Amino acid sequence: MATVALPSQLEDDAPCRIVPIGREHLAGFHEALDRIAREGRYLAMLQAPPFARTRRFVLDSLRDGAIHLVALADDETVVGWCDLRPKAAATLRHSAVLGMGVIAPFRGRGVGSQMLAAVLTAADARGLRRTELIVRADNHAAIALYRRFGFAEEGRCRQYLRIDGEDHDALLMARLTSERTA
Repeated sequence: MATVALPSQLEDDAPCRIVPIGREHLAGFHEALDRIAREGRYLAMLQAPPFARTRRFVLDSLRDGAIHLVALADDETVVGWCDLRPKAAATLRHSAVLGMGVIAPFRGRGVGSQMLAAVLTAADARGLRRTELIVRADNHAAIALYRRFGFAEEGRCRQYLRIDGEDHDALLMARLTSERTA
């Protein structure tokens, strides 16, 4: 696996460091995942899976070539993550699926931008040509962030999520390396 230099500090006086996930971050990642899931707005789950399953998912993803970063607050608390999981099929190995989240107190402070920049730099270094994601259609801040990084809407998944009896559409967005370099 190729090593990619990651920014160690956020710009200016931002509160976090962006680092590759390590075993020492797994409990904090699980806690951040659970906090965001319980908001019932940003993820396709309403709570994190049990810790053992989350741990296995991360370790298996890393073994399979995923890029997985975490944002650490000054006290080393995990306050966000950004992961990019390459697809397994031979015909799809040029592409990967993006997932990310930032806990509420750290949103709007550049944490997501820094993580996304770092993970996309690593994706480019690995030769990934397509990065895709699914985002709730009413998550305007995330959609704006993705657009700033070259993602374009490819389709709308109608009634994709159902939360508390209410349906929510989602957007399929993708970033193609070939479009950025053409």
